[in-house]
Amino acid sequence: MSKISKAYREAAEKVDKTRLYTPLEAAKLAKETSSKKQDATVEVAIRLGVDPRKADQMVRGTVNLPHGTGKTARVAVFAVGDKAEAAEAAGADVVGSDDLIERIQGGFLDFDAAIATPDQMAKVGRIARILGPRGLMPNPKTGTVTPDVAKAVADIKGGKINFRVDKQANLHFVIGKASFDEKSLAENYGAALDEILRAKPSSSKGRYLKKVVVSTTTGPGIQVDPSVTRNFAEA
Repeated sequence: MSKISKAYREAAEKVDKTRLYTPLEAAKLAKETSSKKQDATVEVAIRLGVDPRKADQMVRGTVNLPHGTGKTARVAVFAVGDKAEAAEAAGADVVGSDDLIERIQGGFLDFDAAIATPDQMAKVGRIARILGPRGLMPNPKTGTVTPDVAKAVADIKGGKINFRVDKQANLHFVIGKASFDEKSLAENYGAALDEILRAKPSSSKGRYLKKVVVSTTTGPGIQVDPSVTRNFAEA
């Protein structure tokens, strides 16, 4: 444990806590402060100036990261007939209807995203309490309730991510792996931030982006200048 603590402490010393970094600088520093023993995930946490308790200030959406996430998502699809066949052909990892719902009720959750055709949603509603808290509940707003399940599977497999503000007004999302070059990480960050800015509720007053932190799963947090909303891949 002391060895891990020492490595983390040395990594944290490279980060100037009084400074706001550009997205490109933060991406480079995240790579430098990540553990060399594994290809850590690079994550972003944003504190928003919204009140999630108000229905008109719920921020959510999707974005196709230009460089993907570095991980091939496992996708579950609720569909039958031709739609089920289309989902399987598109690369869905598990496809079903009542049988899949029963597996999930029994504890099966080995997937990162779930898609459903509209006719399946009444059934899927039975497991909303299981899927909802894990961010896995299909939703029309995120394109995961759709008759075109093949496209939805391809989008998610290709690097599409969902974002949703939590009860504390925070957003968390992945922008890649530490093995990515810093420009790719910065461009992924920029693509996500563009969508988050587009999703700003009209009823939100004051500063929208209050705090932005980039980190790897094994490294310290790096504060990013929230006023940088363009030219993300520039120092």
